[in-house]
Amino acid sequence: MPLKMEELSVKERIERAMNAIDWTEFEEYTMDLHAADIAEALESREIEEIERFLESLDAELVADILVEIDEDIRTQLLKTYSSEDIAHELVENMDSDDAADMLSELSDELTKEVLSKVDDKEQAKKIAHLLTHDEDTAGALMATEYVKVQEGLTALRCVAAMRTQAENVDRVHAVYVVNEDDILVGTLSLKKLLTAKRTENISELYTPIRHTVLSTTPAEEVANTMQKYDLFVLAVVNAAGELLGRITLDDVVDFIREEAERDYQLASGLTDEVESDDTVLQVTRARIPWLLIGLFGGLIVALMLGENEGDIKSVPALALFMPLIAAMAGNVGVQSSAIVVQALASETKEQNIIAKLWKELSVGLVNGLILAATMYGAGLLLGYDQLVTMTVAVSLLAVIIFASLFGTFIPLLLNRFNIDAALATGPFITTANDVIGLIIYFQIGRYIIGY
Repeated sequence: MPLKMEELSVKERIERAMNAIDWTEFEEYTMDLHAADIAEALESREIEEIERFLESLDAELVADILVEIDEDIRTQLLKTYSSEDIAHELVENMDSDDAADMLSELSDELTKEVLSKVDDKEQAKKIAHLLTHDEDTAGALMATEYVKVQEGLTALRCVAAMRTQAENVDRVHAVYVVNEDDILVGTLSLKKLLTAKRTENISELYTPIRHTVLSTTPAEEVANTMQKYDLFVLAVVNAAGELLGRITLDDVVDFIREEAERDYQLASGLTDEVESDDTVLQVTRARIPWLLIGLFGGLIVALMLGENEGDIKSVPALALFMPLIAAMAGNVGVQSSAIVVQALASETKEQNIIAKLWKELSVGLVNGLILAATMYGAGLLLGYDQLVTMTVAVSLLAVIIFASLFGTFIPLLLNRFNIDAALATGPFITTANDVIGLIIYFQIGRYIIGY
């Protein structure tokens, strides 16, 4: 018994559409599918299959799919388009911010060629202007399609003005109100407009604008503002207060996802963003700096062990617990740094960060005491010498307290010098704590055992 259309998953519908014998069957399987769902289903297919599938769709849907699809796949697909096709089939069917994002992945020469072939010169001009904004700023996130009306209009004339502008806007998230100097003064509720008398003035209906950002505002601050005030759309203005564009929640979500991926890469010891289609040289360049730091850290540990070779010969049991000391130092340091990086990312006030610092130290002390006591008891039960066991337990306490302090302080220091604090959660913390933890271990051993 054949399955009904609603019983098929998106991937199954895409699979059947690719094997369709005629246009009617193809259209039946792809009807009513959302671009995001199609993009997700296509990401597991070969590029050649994706190309053939997209050729059967209308240009507007293809443009929407390319907005949603993985960036690496989009880059490969764009190589199959001529500059004229990119202009007419893609750019002209996208919002300005999405078009700017896509064109930023192309070479400057190809971008200029594409924009020169866009029929709507005003749209091309807006996209070119968006490309001039620094990456990860409000200007780079915003779209320039919006609906605005003069505060001096009547409700009837306002509707006419909105109808004219709405033809060029796919989704109307807000109606902005400007004064005679074109300064943004507020937003207009559609409910108020629909219930107002036709002769009523817009100046009596709009809500004064409360939240705006400059085009130079960092994207992270934009995300925090929208999250704090639960905004779906946020207006972007210049220094004079003139409306430049609007940022919607979906743009911010994309930014947050990209930032999370970048922070994860930094925490893993990657200095540059790595894409799946990067060359061996590009991937190597992104990975090698922190691997070299780890290598030099290991060499320092080796030199330190050489300096303490006599101590190890005198008390061989000390060598048995070196991995334990190093591992605990690294784990505690990464935990502490992750907490502080999270606080910095959410723009926690300075006094709250200081409170977190003391809290982490307190947690380190409590954890250190518990683990040291556990280690001491376990060491004695396993039959190790009492002085060696005491050395390991006290060292564990000292190392955990130090790692908590170090893992908390380093992100704050990096943030003070405008360096991404996510760097502190990676190999840097682990390597530093390994080295310093073993130094503490041998010094305490000398003091307690007296070798």
